[in-house]
Amino acid sequence: MAQINQEAAARRRATAGHRPDKGRLIGIGALMVVLTNAVIFILPPLLPVIQAQYGLATVAETTWLYTALTLGGGAGFILLPRLADLYGDRNASVAASAFLAVGAAIPAIGDSYPTLLAGCALMGFGCAAQLLPLGFLRRNLGESGITIGVAVLVIATGAGIVAGMIGGGLIVETLSLRSFFVILTAACAATTLATYVLVPHAPPAERAGRIGVVGTVWMIGWVAAILLTLTQGLVWGNAALIPLVIGIVGGVAWMRAQRRSSAAVFDVALMRTPLVTTSCLSIALFAAVNSAFLLLLSTYAQVIPEALRPVDAYGLGLTALETGWLMVPFAVTFLVGGAVVDRPVANGRGVPVFVVGALISAAGLAWLAMFHDQQWHYLVGAGVMGLGCSIGYAAGFTLVQAAVPEEKAGMAAGVAGTFMAVGFAFGTALVSADLSASLVPVPGTTLEVAAEGLYGTGYWISGVLALLVVVTVLVSRARARRRTSRLAA
Repeated sequence: MAQINQEAAARRRATAGHRPDKGRLIGIGALMVVLTNAVIFILPPLLPVIQAQYGLATVAETTWLYTALTLGGGAGFILLPRLADLYGDRNASVAASAFLAVGAAIPAIGDSYPTLLAGCALMGFGCAAQLLPLGFLRRNLGESGITIGVAVLVIATGAGIVAGMIGGGLIVETLSLRSFFVILTAACAATTLATYVLVPHAPPAERAGRIGVVGTVWMIGWVAAILLTLTQGLVWGNAALIPLVIGIVGGVAWMRAQRRSSAAVFDVALMRTPLVTTSCLSIALFAAVNSAFLLLLSTYAQVIPEALRPVDAYGLGLTALETGWLMVPFAVTFLVGGAVVDRPVANGRGVPVFVVGALISAAGLAWLAMFHDQQWHYLVGAGVMGLGCSIGYAAGFTLVQAAVPEEKAGMAAGVAGTFMAVGFAFGTALVSADLSASLVPVPGTTLEVAAEGLYGTGYWISGVLALLVVVTVLVSRARARRRTSRLAA
């Protein structure tokens, strides 16, 4: 470890004469995070619009778009940050932005459900751009790089939520869904050029190493098979057990193969570092809670009560833009949560921080489970959820980054990001299954929406996921104490 740190310090000294401007680095890092989170957070409010425009019959079919986005993100979060370690920050940043541009261009040109599905997978892969600033900020800003990188990630995420949900909703409402993807394509293309110009082109941080492409593809495959069962189980019936069995068998075989692989997807030494595995699992649970909240809010808010039979009527009848405004408290408190976490985590209080974030999230979900039929109910719930989720994310990414030297910053970001992507996909699939359990028809159309009672159930289930964070960190702490006692003995 000392030799690694000496080599890193020598590399920094060698480039000190032409170190990039700090403001420029933070600016391009913030732009990448804002853009990718705008993509992630605009999709949930647009799902009802997409369902109506393309005539999708079920909620599960519609939310599979979000699952494709997050599964694509899982692959990108593993590969692209590692690409930054091995081939340079600029190359990885340009590649990620280019994937976003191509992914947005496909539905802009094709204007159909299949092209949108393909585009979501590619955009999800490119959304790994939000993790890359953790690497190049740390590598170029010295000791303060971790703190600044996590702060940029959290603060710009809050800005991206507003830009995506409100800006995207405004474009769709005033223009069209296709126009939104045309504008998004142009924005992503401009970002691709900006990353080429502004991200430093330095020698690779790590000159040796391999990217586990086979393991990555294998992992995404078995996870997707299990998620397919969750999203389509009520539609396919017993046939849904086939992908479930494939996913479980594939997952067990993958874990066995990874233990012997010289290019494992996850660094075994890193995962054995105290609190790293716990942080990653907690990030996944916070992401699952986050995505579940987004989908439940977006779906309920845009159901038009007058369009349903009186016996089935519910919903707020909002547009995508109006739904985006309900998320403003989420974005505001997201900034606050990230700002208050740095000091306690740096002082070794990561476990209490996770518990606080989880309990706040659980409280927000319990509120929404009981009260979700008025706009002000969502404004309160969104504020509480933003605070809880941001605390969990900031603590998790900081702890994982602190566990590795700077030349492996991309790999660490990729590990944490992969758990986040899988968590998002799991939360999406879980809510999709919940909202598909009982459907009511929309008279005069071929569409169906979830029965009203399923929303409260969805929030309670999500609250259980938040409380699992508490269980995870407490079990981890107990195991660590037992190991310490055995060593002392």
